Amino acid sequence: MNTTTATLPDSASHTYEQVATASNEVAGLLAKRLKTETQGEVLFTAADRGRYATDASIYQVTPLGVFVPKHAEEVATAMAICRDLKVPIVPRGGGTSQCGQTTGVGLVIDHSKYVRNILNLDLQAGTVEVQPGMVLDNLNASLKKHGVWFPVDVSTSAQATLGGMAGNNSCGSRSIAYGNMVHNVVGAKAWLSNGDLLDFSQFENSTGRAKEIGEFVKQLAVHHQAELQTHWPKVLRRVAGYNLDIFDNQNERPYTADGKVNLSHLLVGSEGTLAMTQSLTLRLSELPKAKVLGMVNFNSFHKAMDSAQHIVKLGNGSLTAVELVDRTMIDLSLKIPAFAPTIRTAIIGEPEAILLVEFAGTDKEKLKRELKQLVALMGDMGLPNSVVEMVDDAPQKNLWEVRKAGLNIMMSLKGDGKPVSFIEDCAVPLEHLAEYTDALTQVFQKHGTKGTWYAHASVGTLHVRPILDMRRDGPLKMRAIAEEASVLVRKFKGAYSGEHGDGLCRGEWIEWQFGPALKQAFAQIKQHLDPLNLLSPNRMVNPPKMDDTSLMRFGNNYKIIPIQTALDWSAWNVHNDAATEQTTLPGTGQDPAQGLAKAVEMCNNNGTCRKFDAGTMCPSFRVTRDEVHATRGRANTLRLALSGQLQGGLESPEVKEAMDLCVGCKGCKRDCPTGVDMARMKIEVQHHYNEKHGLHLKDTLISNLPRYAHIASQWPGLMNLRNQSPLLAKLAESLTGLSAERSWPEWKKNHFFNGPRVGVSAEEVLKASKPVVLFVDTFNGYFESENAWAAHDVLSAAGYQVHIASRTKQDTPGQHLCCGRTYLASGQVSKAKEHAQALLEALLPFAQKGIAIVGLEPSCLLTLRDESLVMGLGEMADTVAAHAVLFEEFLAAENNAGKLEALKSKLTSAQKPILVHGHCHQKAFGLMPLVTQVIQLIPQAKVDLIESSCCGMAGSFGYEASHLEVSKQMAEANLLPSIRNNKDACVVADGTSCRHQIMDGTKREAIHVAMLLAQHLIK
Repeated sequence: MNTTTATLPDSASHTYEQVATASNEVAGLLAKRLKTETQGEVLFTAADRGRYATDASIYQVTPLGVFVPKHAEEVATAMAICRDLKVPIVPRGGGTSQCGQTTGVGLVIDHSKYVRNILNLDLQAGTVEVQPGMVLDNLNASLKKHGVWFPVDVSTSAQATLGGMAGNNSCGSRSIAYGNMVHNVVGAKAWLSNGDLLDFSQFENSTGRAKEIGEFVKQLAVHHQAELQTHWPKVLRRVAGYNLDIFDNQNERPYTADGKVNLSHLLVGSEGTLAMTQSLTLRLSELPKAKVLGMVNFNSFHKAMDSAQHIVKLGNGSLTAVELVDRTMIDLSLKIPAFAPTIRTAIIGEPEAILLVEFAGTDKEKLKRELKQLVALMGDMGLPNSVVEMVDDAPQKNLWEVRKAGLNIMMSLKGDGKPVSFIEDCAVPLEHLAEYTDALTQVFQKHGTKGTWYAHASVGTLHVRPILDMRRDGPLKMRAIAEEASVLVRKFKGAYSGEHGDGLCRGEWIEWQFGPALKQAFAQIKQHLDPLNLLSPNRMVNPPKMDDTSLMRFGNNYKIIPIQTALDWSAWNVHNDAATEQTTLPGTGQDPAQGLAKAVEMCNNNGTCRKFDAGTMCPSFRVTRDEVHATRGRANTLRLALSGQLQGGLESPEVKEAMDLCVGCKGCKRDCPTGVDMARMKIEVQHHYNEKHGLHLKDTLISNLPRYAHIASQWPGLMNLRNQSPLLAKLAESLTGLSAERSWPEWKKNHFFNGPRVGVSAEEVLKASKPVVLFVDTFNGYFESENAWAAHDVLSAAGYQVHIASRTKQDTPGQHLCCGRTYLASGQVSKAKEHAQALLEALLPFAQKGIAIVGLEPSCLLTLRDESLVMGLGEMADTVAAHAVLFEEFLAAENNAGKLEALKSKLTSAQKPILVHGHCHQKAFGLMPLVTQVIQLIPQAKVDLIESSCCGMAGSFGYEASHLEVSKQMAEANLLPSIRNNKDACVVADGTSCRHQIMDGTKREAIHVAMLLAQHLIK
């Protein structure tokens, strides 16, 4: 008998006991059977269930458990088990739903990790068959080489799965050209709740049970023809209810080009309540060969809305999008480092709104003429010089990325008041858009709030979210605003649900929209396809009230546990004014967790961290695809712990597990639209964990490195023995947990700190005409001294008087300055503060004189601009931070000021292409463009930036045996293959850990930018 099979029943029995004890008998049986009968992942802990209890909506409904199938067939097995145990099923993809569709009691089935393959690509037919867990961007990336794409381009395309998009009948920015999801699905294979697998496709060709379902729905449509004609919204953006009108089209864009009925359209928009998708067949479109973009700036919001109806008439078929960005979104974008430079390219002065107008086709010259027609139209409408014309592809792509992040940008407002989704998808005919938005604005004002507007002006669907405090009076205002908005929607003959579906949020409005007769017809469809009421019950049929606080994330019993934080989180501890968006002073927000809870709650579950494209966030999720290891999963875990929903709070093993693979890359600090800084949160969490559990030997050894480095360096032969002896390496692994497979940095007897003194004195630099202070960190000082010497040589060659920063007092062990980074990495905030204070005291006199403080190691120098500001070090931290810059930052700024002519005259031409890997913290602070600028000071330098996430070494992370394989996978995602594929290139990486990972993985030496420049100095 197979060993795995033999031990499985015991494992399953243990699972039953654990789950049944923690939850109930049914949950225990469900977990046991899933564990026994499938190979999928069975997640039933309180933390797992809590992480899957939310999506991007305001709701939180804890499931009985979570199942992650490894194969599509296991979905059917799970359904059978649920059928036996009478457990409801909630299908889930990326969990980005705005209305609570992917939350619910019962079993959540997550398709996104494994059930995500292309099953059949038929280019001749122009179709592709995919599994429901396939992410849209991943599909389009694979299709690009064929010149086709799937054009329902939702803003969450990097996270949204095709199954979820079909469930919601997603639309996207370019629906005016391509239609909604329902217009682009041509077939679906799906299981009914009784286990039947049916092929939903052309009605006229269907047979058996599928044919019978079609006939049943057809008779309902015939019976309710009068109600369909009277109550069905006649707009493109209507996604509420079931698509009963497939047999009597009411959509302004027919579901099919030939008028034939396709039964898959009955499932599109059904939100998982009718069947469970096995696969979808999608219609593909030709990928546009050319695009141009016009950004129309308006001095009034009303004018922008009124203009949309005229703009959509342009283009003769080439117009693909008219998207709104309002003043609030502009202002918030300007505050986000990742977006500010891009949004500035689109605005003229201080507009109240801009419309992004896109034309696409095969001929860019023709499209340019279309763009000129837009300019002329605006001139005719009294708005000359209001259009920014964007013809080049790269800036267009950047601007669309900002627009796609619009929803999440809106959520970056600090304080308890947040823009809340519940009426945001009402769609009205374009001729009424301006009047509708004016009237709704007055409704918001009446209730003491304002709305944030953006999205699809081309089709009359504007995402508007009034700012409400859902902890206090938000639910009451939500109900009142919804009722008044519904009056306006009816007045203008619109659709109450024009995108993002019904779910918990708009399900109760189905009867309001369609009337009691059609509501009953929907109930009959649900009963006919799912008589067991197994699939997402109480959603489309018998839904709850939208303002039922027992279903909300910040519901009736939500309360933060008081804690004393190690870092200063007061910037998040504020209140905000819904009408003005102004926030109170830091520390006034009444957060019992001193602002930490409110910082964690900035995560609105949008799922941007679940991405695989350019950018840093989130490297551990990219490798594991596990919800727990996404920034969202960690934030949810922390929120549950801080609110008492996880026993043990921040010291719990569930929190430790969630934070374990966080590499502190700070990718989320930059890439997360709401600015969730999980790296800083990890420091705080580790502080609390250490308080209860103490430190591991590994953490003690690594964190104290700056304290004993001056002693260890005197005995390099002894210290380096471990690298030379496999036996010692194994022994060290057993004692410290640091992998025997990794080499350790080599100690050197002669290093920068005991070498010949270089640089001028403090007194001299304070009087110098071109002064600069060089901060040499522990790693570049003791292990890679050549980088420090190279930096000194380059700065000297540029004509600067260089002072090497040193201690002003010798009352702390060690002979050099240290930022405290090694202590922060293990949560030892008090010791980090001690080192940081000594560093700040040494640097303060220079900063006060405006002298730049230049560092070499990104994580060390940027600590001065980040964590040092929240350790209670006072004004001197702010003063030093304002003058602390990385080596390449300093040179780039000086070059822009025309001060590097002397250096440039001394640089010889590059002989090799230069391949650059950016340190995560450089990326987080948006510094990579400056790195390439500085390298291009070298004549004939050809620079290529590797589009990679974290290298995977991340300080001590990649040295640890428990993280070794994950570390390697992070590096293999793109970094190491790129280096292997460029054998002749010179590899540049500013991070010590990055260079070590590159050497371990490719046997190639990577060098610091300072070394690169020094190598090109004329000898």
